[in-house]
Amino acid sequence: RTIELKCKCLQILRSPCRLFYGCNRLLTSQIISYYDSVNQCEKELPEYFNFASDVLDKWSQLEKDGRRPANPAFWWVNDEGEEVKWSFEELGFLSRKTANILSEACGLQRGDRIIAVLPRVPEWWLLNVACMRTGIVFIPGTSQLTAKDILYRLQASKAKCIVTSDTLAPAVESVMSECQFLKTKLIVAKGSRDGWLNLKELFAVTSADHKCVKTRSQDPMLIYFTSGSTGSPKMVVQSHGSYGIGFATSGRYWMNLTPSDIMWNTSDTGWVKAAWSSVFAPWINGSCVFVHSLPEFKPAKLRKLFYLLFFPSYKFMSLKHCLSGGEALNPEVMEQWKIQTGLDIYEGYGQTETVTICANMKGMKIKPGSLGKAVPPYDVQIIDDHGTVVPVGKEGNIAIRVQPERPFCMFSEYLDNPEKTAECMSGNFYVTGDRGIMDEEGYVWFVGRSDDIINSSGYRIGPFEVESALIQHPAVMESAVVSSPDPVRGEVVKAFIVLAPAFVSHDPEKLTQDLQQHVKKVTAPYKYPRKVEFVQALPKTATGKIQRKVLRNKEWGKA
Repeated sequence: RTIELKCKCLQILRSPCRLFYGCNRLLTSQIISYYDSVNQCEKELPEYFNFASDVLDKWSQLEKDGRRPANPAFWWVNDEGEEVKWSFEELGFLSRKTANILSEACGLQRGDRIIAVLPRVPEWWLLNVACMRTGIVFIPGTSQLTAKDILYRLQASKAKCIVTSDTLAPAVESVMSECQFLKTKLIVAKGSRDGWLNLKELFAVTSADHKCVKTRSQDPMLIYFTSGSTGSPKMVVQSHGSYGIGFATSGRYWMNLTPSDIMWNTSDTGWVKAAWSSVFAPWINGSCVFVHSLPEFKPAKLRKLFYLLFFPSYKFMSLKHCLSGGEALNPEVMEQWKIQTGLDIYEGYGQTETVTICANMKGMKIKPGSLGKAVPPYDVQIIDDHGTVVPVGKEGNIAIRVQPERPFCMFSEYLDNPEKTAECMSGNFYVTGDRGIMDEEGYVWFVGRSDDIINSSGYRIGPFEVESALIQHPAVMESAVVSSPDPVRGEVVKAFIVLAPAFVSHDPEKLTQDLQQHVKKVTAPYKYPRKVEFVQALPKTATGKIQRKVLRNKEWGKA
């Protein structure tokens, strides 16, 4: 197995990644250690790098030379039967047109910022690549944003242009007077709108003759707004090198992508996972990005499309690899998926500030409930609050070593917020804000967010463990676990539960007792929820993550 892993290094170095990694000179007659090779790549990160010219255009050339499989680069469909398929050559042609629209019609220059609040439409991908070609900083936002959210993002980012759909255009117009830096509004719609430039109309009159700017690896490429435990969302800056090169390893070995593959990622375009799995990881490996417009998440519709794509005649024909990320996955879900599909789910873990931190990579033994092992070039450790590595099996902060050398695939900073940038460092480590445990084999186990940990009578309880136990009960459709004040124990576990429809009419007192007994059987008895509240829905962020902080504040506000 060791030899096999080491030999895989050569596959990375012989791929088109060598065109910008500068690693071909590492190819020697000796078998090079996989980890050493990645570290070498990190040290030799090129001074200049641009994903559009150094990756996408290279795939386009390989396509022309007949050295890439006959697989589209981009494939989009919607419920109306519309379909878009682009080769890498077509993607290049259309993104150059878009680049000219941004530079000419919109008047944007290198270093300017543009906010794109769009659903899953092909134009989102063109704008993404066009910004790379022009050196404009791309700021994605989910189409679930409200006018207040949009106002905050426009003011904080000082964006000079916003791109959105006709659905959200009124929200933008309602806050325009308060946005002094906003100069241009671009709409993606079939019809025109007063005061807005129409992207589709501009396509018809814009040239595709465009020369990509020369960007440094450390130049800013993306800004993502990410929520913290306190305060307004922070602006995470990622560079051309950090995201442009950083997904080479996880794209190949966690996502298992090759130029013959089709990758379907269901993430909203406003989520960082869209950048991970719908842009950089697939395209760095020459894979096809598949997108369904999915205006609403409807499991029945998703399942139908899933079968059409991968299971002709309801037989497993082409689906070969399944991934999960965003929040730790319950082992019960993994088990049910395996029963239904026959395939394992390879869980990965990362943040907006990083690329993939840990993952269950292809060929690894999967430990259900684990986040997997550290992904190179990261040195992941569990540390205490003083920055010291804790013993195996002991709970602590999940952290990445950044001294003496900072991994290239880390965020540059929290824009305009040096205090927050400094706060996430502890000694030689970047602290993720998540709590975890590392076992003797190097697998990392998620416990919970640092501010979500419940300390009841000295017992430290992670909400994920309790939620994982609850979800196994048929009455529970969704749950969120937080701390609640208690005069004897200081705090206790409280579960907010959304019931499955069949259990809504059941006696709440009896159901509470059943659920408490169930948790005692499934996990350590001291973790059971001493308080239970049945609710219609759980508070969530715009990206769908449960806001435990809202529930916790509600509980402690009562005290």
